[in-house]
Amino acid sequence: MQTVHGSGFSFQAPAAWAIVRRSNSIAAESGPVDRLEVLRFTLEKPYRPELFAAVSRELDSVAGRLAGQLSGRVAESTTSDVAGRKVRSYRIDYGPGKTQEIAFVLDGRNEFQVLCRRAAAAADATCAQLFSTFALG
Repeated sequence: MQTVHGSGFSFQAPAAWAIVRRSNSIAAESGPVDRLEVLRFTLEKPYRPELFAAVSRELDSVAGRLAGQLSGRVAESTTSDVAGRKVRSYRIDYGPGKTQEIAFVLDGRNEFQVLCRRAAAAADATCAQLFSTFALG
């Protein structure tokens, strides 16, 4: 495993995967499908945990639009914990046999989109590792 550090976050990725850095994201990838990525955005207003219900409805809509852009569908939506934060997570099935899992981690004025792309038939162990090792700071 390798620890991947970005602006205000880190996560674990398989050691053999290539690291790709961009201005607002960092990814680890292997081949044409397998990809772990964290994108960081600045929110207009600070997020507070008491806004979770309202934000969840907005994120459900965002996930639906994202699925549409991929010509796919939201196959699962859940509330879970990532980096000690209550988050909305989604699994989007799209294309011929691809799955993208994404969690929206909100922290103050920061939005982190934590995503894992894999073949739908592949085990989700790498995705589970991404979400369990993602950390703020």
